[in-house]
Amino acid sequence: MTRLLRYSLIGIAFLLWLGGCSGSVMHWMYQTGFIADDYRFGDLYRLSSLPQFKEPQLPCDDPALVQTDSSARPVSLYIIGDSFSEPQRLSQTAFQRAGLPVTYYRRVHWEDQMQVKLDTSQYNVLMLESVERHFREHFAHPVHSLAVVQDTSHTATKAESQKTWRRQLFDQIQSKGIEERLETVLFSQDLFLWLKELKASLTLHLFDRFSPTVGLSKDRQHVFVDLDVDTTKVLNSSFAPLSNKEVKLLVDSLNNAAKRYRKAGFDAVYLSIIPNKATILDPSRGAYNHLIERIQQHPRLQIPVIDVYSTYKASHEPVYATGDSHWNCTGRRIWLNQVVKTIR
Repeated sequence: MTRLLRYSLIGIAFLLWLGGCSGSVMHWMYQTGFIADDYRFGDLYRLSSLPQFKEPQLPCDDPALVQTDSSARPVSLYIIGDSFSEPQRLSQTAFQRAGLPVTYYRRVHWEDQMQVKLDTSQYNVLMLESVERHFREHFAHPVHSLAVVQDTSHTATKAESQKTWRRQLFDQIQSKGIEERLETVLFSQDLFLWLKELKASLTLHLFDRFSPTVGLSKDRQHVFVDLDVDTTKVLNSSFAPLSNKEVKLLVDSLNNAAKRYRKAGFDAVYLSIIPNKATILDPSRGAYNHLIERIQQHPRLQIPVIDVYSTYKASHEPVYATGDSHWNCTGRRIWLNQVVKTIR
């Protein structure tokens, strides 16, 4: 019995360790309920542990189906995007139900690489989606996340096919984010969240201090990613200086990317800059650099814009989640409506 208990504990410890090493194993643990999703109350709650920003993250219902013109040319939609366009937030169905006849949909993150072959019988649309905090980084150099090719078949190289399981396991152990995943595996249950909340609340109320990975609004009613508000993060913050010279360079980079992708076969290329949460909810905390307006309204810009900045500013409803850096269902609906309105 003692031996069985010992081996059981060793097996559980190994499984937890493996979950920290492998994103695939950790995803399986989420699906089976072995561990809890520590993003279930929002990424900013996860970083801050402040209970006033604890809000369950529930999936948004897709809008009621909008009838489209049956004679409209089918759309193949491609997105190079940030976390706002991740699969858990956007899908092909969401665009279809909003009124865009999307019959093919592919999305790639800015840091990844993807090859695609375009179907010339469809209307091929590319959207460059960037959250405001990463815009200056994305367009400081040429955009190559998506490559248009004539043949997307891929044969594994000899080196790839001969990778041993030991090499693959070592690569997993050395992968980015292993410490964060291990912490998630071990400390994502409600008991540990309550202990973290207690510590964070005491630290805020007694010492007016909070996690350096987040920022609070001046009235302490909103929580942001620290990149939004820390002006030492000169490429990210809404309140970091932005020269006219850099704006021109960013616009030129945008134009060059759009020109290259249109030449590669895309029928249209669109730009969508999604505002930082602090830009909308705490604009008076500093000197806002007006990045979005200066890019979207620049006289040299040669790419159509999907504008939600002005709509978000004018909204009487909250457009961002309480404990998350991303939009809520209202903000998502507004963005989808603007996408359909602009592309159609």
